[in-house]
This record gives sequence, C-alpha cells and structure tokens, in this order.
Amino acid sequence: MPKSARQAQIEKAALYPVDWVEERSGLVGYTKWFLFRNVPRDINWMQTLGAATLTAFLVQATTGVFLAMYYKPDPDSAYASIQNITNEVTLGWLVRGMHKWGASLFIILMFLHMARTFLFGAYKYPRELNWITGVLLLVMGMAEGFTGYLLPWDQTAYWATVVGININATAPIAGPFLAQFLQGGAQIGPDTLAKFYSLHMLVIPGGIMALIGLHMYLVIRLGVTSPPWSPTAAGRPRDDDEPKGYGAYREGLIREHKEEDEAS
Repeated sequence: MPKSARQAQIEKAALYPVDWVEERSGLVGYTKWFLFRNVPRDINWMQTLGAATLTAFLVQATTGVFLAMYYKPDPDSAYASIQNITNEVTLGWLVRGMHKWGASLFIILMFLHMARTFLFGAYKYPRELNWITGVLLLVMGMAEGFTGYLLPWDQTAYWATVVGININATAPIAGPFLAQFLQGGAQIGPDTLAKFYSLHMLVIPGGIMALIGLHMYLVIRLGVTSPPWSPTAAGRPRDDDEPKGYGAYREGLIREHKEEDEAS
C-alpha cells in the first residue's frame, strides 16, 4: 500500500535526526555493521558465553557505581559504610549482593568462555590476538576481584589480603617490589585501602573496558568461530602466496576484498 503524503512527511521528520547524526559521524552505519553480520549456521548456546561474560561485567560496573556513592575508603569508616549500605540504604542489600556474587560469576564465566575458545580451536590463526586479549582480560578480572576483596575492611578481607600480598611477594625478581607497591608500607593500613580502592574503581576497570573494546572489534572483524564438528575449520592454514604488508587482505574476514577488487 503506497504511503500518503502525510505519512511520508512524518517518516522524513522522524528520520531526520538519524540522518543528521549518520552524515556527520557514521554511527548508524557502524551500528548496523556491529549488529547485523553473518555468523556460522551451526553455532549453539556455547557461543553466548562471551556475551554472558560481558553482561556480568556491565552488572558489576553498574552496581559498583551505586556502591561507590555510599562507600567511604577510610579505615575508620569503611566497615561502617558497608553496614550502612546493607542495612540502611534502600535496596542496598540487593545491590551489594549482586556485586558480591556477580564478581564470582564474572570470573566463572570468563573461565568457561576461555575453555570453550580453547576446545573449539578459536585461538588459531588469524585469531591469536583475540586469545591474547582474552588472557589479559582474565588476569585483570582476577586482579579486580583481589583489589575489591579488601574494601569491606573486616577481618576476613584483611587477612585474605595479607595472604594474597605475601603470595605475590614470593614471585621472582618483581615479587617483592609488587608486594611493597600493593601494601604501601610496612603493613596493611590506610594507604593500602586507598590504593586498592583506586585500582578497583579506576585503573583496572579502565583497562578492562579498553581490552573489551579491542576484543569485540576483533571478534566482529574476524567473525565467529564454527564448532569443531563444523565442516568449516576454526582457523585456516597460512597462505604463502597471499599479499604481505599494509593493505593485504585475507580470506575469512568480514569484507570480501577480492570480490570488490574484481567488481571494480
């Protein structure tokens, strides 16, 4: 059914802001490229572990922001602020519980995602950089959990942190320097709590978000890996005849450069 003149005017007016943003930024086209892309036909629910891990991180980031509004990183007030969040702040017990148990879920999902990646052979060429960024994300995720464990400032958090720092101190060469940096003095005190809070709230989350952005870009650029039982292999052998250097293209990427070159 053809559109009336009024419907066409309404549609044009509604799409004008989108066209304005697209013309100046290209965000609409990038969003389509990000959301609407081809994936292997024989993928299954195990390929959703990466998205589940990302969702867990977003939950941690969101709940962490709300907790930071009420938490006081001071030895004299830290434990009292945690009790205030749990008992006095509206739904504070829920937000803190989501953050506490979500941390464990985040680590578990990362291990499951990496196990799936390893068993499916998704670390093979040309996806080695995906694997490297995933390993770095796992290390930073565990560091995020370690720095956050001290923040309640109770007996369990204190002595668990003492054990963790002492374990780090046994590492060769850099171990003692790392322990001294984390502890911030002869023993755990106000400087340790402030340092762990800044690492937990600013430094490590910033690194995780940067690595997630790179990881997702590589996943989109190189495509989703097929399962081991798929007729399409997870990786592909290197081709000695393929172009080298800047501007070289490879098979299996999102854009079919060879077809575009032939068409032009």
